[in-house]
Amino acid sequence: MFLEGLRQEMEPSFDELLGFADQFGPAMQTFIQEMGPALAELAAQVQDWGLYETPEMLPNGDIIIRKKPQPEEPEPPRAQEPSTEEFTDI
Repeated sequence: MFLEGLRQEMEPSFDELLGFADQFGPAMQTFIQEMGPALAELAAQVQDWGLYETPEMLPNGDIIIRKKPQPEEPEPPRAQEPSTEEFTDI
């Protein structure tokens, strides 16, 4: 009974989703056919998407994706060489 009630509540949303798929399905299929190879090539070149900022669209329509700034790594401490002045000859 619970599942039947849930199905009845969700039915309008599912019908709306099916209408959306019927309306935009052909356009999405065309988009995937045309852009799929270019997106696959881009994905092959990018190894870690976490290194990049969110894409930004410029006023002229260009889309840019900037790399995030890399944090500066602290320099490792240098080993101190003993000074000859610290030793006393006996």
